[in-house]
Amino acid sequence: MVKIIGENNSIMNQFIAELRDVKVQNDFMRFRRNLERIGEIFSYELSKELHYESQQVQTPLGFADVNLPSDKLVLATILRAGLPLHQGMLSFFDKAENAFISAYRKYSKDGSFRIQFEHLSCPRIDDKVLVIIDPMLATGASMLLAYKALLEKGTPKHTHIVSVIASKEGVDYIKRNLSQKSVTLWLGAVDDELTVKSYIVPGLGDAGDLAYGGKE
Repeated sequence: MVKIIGENNSIMNQFIAELRDVKVQNDFMRFRRNLERIGEIFSYELSKELHYESQQVQTPLGFADVNLPSDKLVLATILRAGLPLHQGMLSFFDKAENAFISAYRKYSKDGSFRIQFEHLSCPRIDDKVLVIIDPMLATGASMLLAYKALLEKGTPKHTHIVSVIASKEGVDYIKRNLSQKSVTLWLGAVDDELTVKSYIVPGLGDAGDLAYGGKE
């Protein structure tokens, strides 16, 4: 299932527009904060898909019956670009466990690249709701690699993949490879073009560099 939140008019569209805007992108702090705010919106929408149980809460004047989430969540982030988006989701899902994945594009001299996986820090995910977070879904290769690596820690009862901007090619790739799995794909926007170097167009550039500065 694919849910594109930006297709409906909401304040998220303003935050995505500022992420894309070259006039705003030179403000690292604002870029990170916009990713956090988008993460908060994703969390609110995703929370509607969780399981709930009725519980009784004591107030100063009596008792109130409320429906509270009963799922155990694990928020998994692909470093480093995913950290602000992760923090936004964690501010809502503050009881969630957390996982971190080190994976990046390793380029060859001819401009081609492969996804290099280095490290995974993760709790057991058996029977939990897994949320994999990465701001950009370009080819989908790193997301699929992260998903397979996380399965070494158990079998989640459902997986949510969260990205702010995706390419149509990346969405199709995830759908082809995970169509038989219990997976929901949450997106802010989908762009049509993916260049030969696997950059999303119009996209927004390198989310990691825009959040934390350049790298060598």
